[in-house]
Amino acid sequence: MTDERIVLVVDDEPSHRMMVRAVLEDDGWTVLEAGSGERALSMLAEEAESDTYPSVALVDMKMPGMDGMQLLKELQVRRPIMPVVLLTAFGSVGSAVDAMKKGAFDYLTKPADNDELIAVISKAFEYHKLLNENIRLKLEVSGEADFIGASPGIERVRDLIGQAGPSEATVLVLGPSGTGKELVAEGLHRASNRADRPLIKVNCAALPDDLLESELFGYEKGAFTGAVKDKPGRFQLADGGTLFLDEIGEIPGALQAKLLRALQEKTIEPLGSVSPVQVDTRIIAATNRNLKKEVDAGRFREDLYYRLAVLEIRIPPLCERKEDLPLLVSFLLRRLGNKNNKIIRTVTPAFLDALSDYDWPGNVRELENVLERALILSRSDALGTDLLPSQITGAREAEIHMDISPSMTPTPPAPANLEEAEKQAIIQALEENGNHRERTAEALGISRRTLQYKLKKYGLTRR
Repeated sequence: MTDERIVLVVDDEPSHRMMVRAVLEDDGWTVLEAGSGERALSMLAEEAESDTYPSVALVDMKMPGMDGMQLLKELQVRRPIMPVVLLTAFGSVGSAVDAMKKGAFDYLTKPADNDELIAVISKAFEYHKLLNENIRLKLEVSGEADFIGASPGIERVRDLIGQAGPSEATVLVLGPSGTGKELVAEGLHRASNRADRPLIKVNCAALPDDLLESELFGYEKGAFTGAVKDKPGRFQLADGGTLFLDEIGEIPGALQAKLLRALQEKTIEPLGSVSPVQVDTRIIAATNRNLKKEVDAGRFREDLYYRLAVLEIRIPPLCERKEDLPLLVSFLLRRLGNKNNKIIRTVTPAFLDALSDYDWPGNVRELENVLERALILSRSDALGTDLLPSQITGAREAEIHMDISPSMTPTPPAPANLEEAEKQAIIQALEENGNHRERTAEALGISRRTLQYKLKKYGLTRR
């Protein structure tokens, strides 16, 4: 995660990278190496898909191809809260000081003193942790718009929002329908420097092609029949803020070219206008399609795809994070209860088991609909399987019929309270793994940090 002691060392001299690695690893750091600025950016794109990516970058000023200053500029767009420490020759200290004015955290002269190297990298890491924590707190101000869950996939999404939010880069949010792509856009906007400006949302699939163009770019009076006055487009309404383009894969080819120009030149041309209009709008796009396949099929412009996908955030479907179901059910029932003026205090173990056995093709949106139906139909403050639709209970009954034989001894009923059920599952996993926390976290399908939080929450830290 982003609070791990991981350093990216970018230097074209293998011997110097080896020396730096030895010093930092002796101090307990994990070191990633890149021999060029281009390779460093490629590694960051690859590491964004994993649970471990660097918190600090140590970059040589002089490298063939992309030099340290160019890489610094790219990192400020892609990883704005990752401190960059520059390495420079003694005679180039002036340029390093100039780089600090442009956003570098600090600089070291080559060859760096071992103690000074560790001190500066440690200081940069603490600065990164502070920035990261501030962003987390900022995201938690509006908790209802945050993701509910503690699975590794959701923790990775949160971390990427924290990394990408403060940047000006366009972000492409990927995931099936119903996973919460709009929530990611809201989180990115709240974590950005544009949070006090508008977040304007457009569902590209919900508007006809001709109407979509006028909605995005606006029009001037007389541009077409019925245009009796000027109308600003969504780009103009989002000026200084963020424009969220949902279902971006649905826009037609002609409009793709106009959108590409708006992204590249930061200008738009309203319908009927003869002069461009300057706009300062950050773009966040989302789709449930595979845009790479759409590019290969000739249905989506390759240049537009790469312009949109400076950073990608993939939201896992609910079937890949079923360990989050107890938290999701608890949260959604509270919210739905407030909405419908009805209190549900618990669910039966069989109810939760049935939810866990279902694959949720409609993801969290489908789960919310199922829970609201059950809540409305319930006659008590507890939900049972009789309130679930047949497509869910049918799957559960088929599994029971298949897996249970007369010789099997039935297991004792699980606790009815969701939090108590989670606590008992953690206790059982601890016992089965000899109280070894790393193995326990792996058995539960959660990160060690999440397990530590749960142990503290349930008063199990002494175990």
